[in-house]
Amino acid sequence: MVVARQVEAVQRALGPFFEAVTRRPARPVIADFMAGNPQEPTLPGFVEALRRWSVPTSTDSFAYRPMHEPARQTAAASLTAELGMDFAAQDVFLTRGASGAIALALNTLVDPGDEVVFLSPPWFFYEAMILAGGARPVRVRLEPPDFDLDVDAIVAALGPRTRAVIVNTPHNPTGRIYPAAALERLADRLAEAAQRYGRPIWVISDEAYSRILFDGRSFPSPGLFHPYSMLAHTYSKSALAPGQRLGFLALAPGLPEAEVVRRALLSAGILMAPDAVMQYALPDIDGLLIDVAAIERRRDRMVAALRAQGYEVQIPEGTFYLLPRAPLADDRAFCAHLAKEGVAVLPGHVVELPGYFRISLTANDEMVDRALPIFAQAIERS
Repeated sequence: MVVARQVEAVQRALGPFFEAVTRRPARPVIADFMAGNPQEPTLPGFVEALRRWSVPTSTDSFAYRPMHEPARQTAAASLTAELGMDFAAQDVFLTRGASGAIALALNTLVDPGDEVVFLSPPWFFYEAMILAGGARPVRVRLEPPDFDLDVDAIVAALGPRTRAVIVNTPHNPTGRIYPAAALERLADRLAEAAQRYGRPIWVISDEAYSRILFDGRSFPSPGLFHPYSMLAHTYSKSALAPGQRLGFLALAPGLPEAEVVRRALLSAGILMAPDAVMQYALPDIDGLLIDVAAIERRRDRMVAALRAQGYEVQIPEGTFYLLPRAPLADDRAFCAHLAKEGVAVLPGHVVELPGYFRISLTANDEMVDRALPIFAQAIERS
């Protein structure tokens, strides 16, 4: 065997994602709704921060830099203000985005043969990341149309080998923000299961979209209720610069045996820190936020138009995404038809939801203008 079986399993898990990427329209795309990529100029403050910190100020500016303390302090203060918990800088570990934070959490927590529960429809890398960490993925389905957090189903999936549950809120791709009551109930049930099995069950909370909230909503973190929580954050969404990887993993305040976990995270993450320039720039980037109100207006416009055309689509509470039901059972075929007309969307099977498709609201308004008539024609022909 040329490559490891574990890598082959990762490749299989990523198959739908790579298939969707390779099937992007060959003709010029007139409206790109496939990914949460920027379709408008980058925030000036982001560009200025990178320009400023790319100029070395001393001979060791670009030396090895595993954890830049001012960056950790800024992230801790920001998270304290955002979530209402008291975070310390020593409990913040800088990573290459939220994906790097989740990988760090998995590398620190799981042993071969452990199980990690994740919610489906998921962000399409969870299963692959769990497999890459040597653990067994266990999926729990969230049922349409509301995709509520199903605490009973999560509890039913737990077992003596369960090490962690990945919770993503605000949720990609559905846009749900899980209510505090559901998260508190989950925390209570995880504590009961931990007593039953004789070891803690962690929550790895993917909070990548914690600042992309609509209709004046707030965001409750699982860390408010479950002390065995690691919170994954990124600046890729708030600044809409996904190609520049910057984020962090934070330990929930009140974690028992916190010092043991801190040492483990430092050891596991020593080679996973962001580049020095990104660490220096974090205090400047932390306060930046894209125009969420513009994304909310785009959401409202597209939901109203798609519903008038005959599509079934829920109103997301956060994130960048709409998740309409496709008029054909074969979401691949429907998305291929849109692609022929120059409209790129993500087929639902990529996020384990056949019969749906995902629209990214990071597309600009001109793309929406061009795409809406094509969506109308597509449903009429289906």
